[in-house]
Amino acid sequence: MMNEMMTYEEYLVDVKKGILTENGNCPVTPLLLMLQGKWKSQILYELCIHDTIRFGEFKKSLSSITNTMLTNSLRELEADGLVNRMQFNEIPPHVEYSFTEKGENLMPVFYSIMLWGFKNEI
Repeated sequence: MMNEMMTYEEYLVDVKKGILTENGNCPVTPLLLMLQGKWKSQILYELCIHDTIRFGEFKKSLSSITNTMLTNSLRELEADGLVNRMQFNEIPPHVEYSFTEKGENLMPVFYSIMLWGFKNEI
């Protein structure tokens, strides 16, 4: 199992031996499963831009996403513990989405991916 305090240099050595979770799985797989699909990374990017965002704002930003796909993706991200859904029973009722602490902990990962993207952009 990988220690959270492992340095990058230690990682480069240990990954060649195989780094597994306590269950014997690749530690990257759970996150990749959470992020799979066309829209989830784009939804999370919108949450990086906005502290909280409403369903309609998602629809404006992700103009070609269907209501069903947005709803399903948000539900999956919520079930995975990355997104918080706050329902306001007012008139008119509305829902706001934000990162959970677990979701916010992905920010350094997104930063690294962004750096890689700029470096390898075609």
